[in-house]
Amino acid sequence: MESFLQLAASRQSDRSYDVSRTVEPEKLDRILEAARLSPSACNAQPWKFVVVTNSQLAREVGKATAGLGMNKFAKDAPVHILVVEESMNITSFLGAKIKDKYFPLIDIGIAAAHITLAAESEGLGSCILGWFDEKEIKKLVGIPMGKRLLLDIVIGYPAKDKRRKSRKPKEKVVSYNHY
Repeated sequence: MESFLQLAASRQSDRSYDVSRTVEPEKLDRILEAARLSPSACNAQPWKFVVVTNSQLAREVGKATAGLGMNKFAKDAPVHILVVEESMNITSFLGAKIKDKYFPLIDIGIAAAHITLAAESEGLGSCILGWFDEKEIKKLVGIPMGKRLLLDIVIGYPAKDKRRKSRKPKEKVVSYNHY
């Protein structure tokens, strides 16, 4: 358990990538396998991962994430894992209706956590991006316009050292047996 806590403590959102280094295919395969194995409500697996490794295309996708001063660093990331929402199965759909919870978003959040922790375990940096020109990225990689592109997870070798992690104290975020 200590090694997992060390992994969680070391994982951060990296916003600067070493443009001279590419991500090895075997590392990327292990990261994607971690994503594929992510749990989901009723085993719906409501995702598709579109992996962009072509350097020119990665640069274009990265440019499509920038706007209003946001995500300028993404154009330097060698890998973009685009997370597309797919249909949930009937059990997940019914559960979502009955419980008024949209399980695909929760499931995709879990998969994103798996991706970023797997990247960290491979010595890679990552950052989960939700700000981007969805229409432009869909056009660039051929995602059907009727699908929702929810996240762009950028991955690469960090160009900067780790920052000191700042988190609220445990007493502020954890309680037992009552709110």
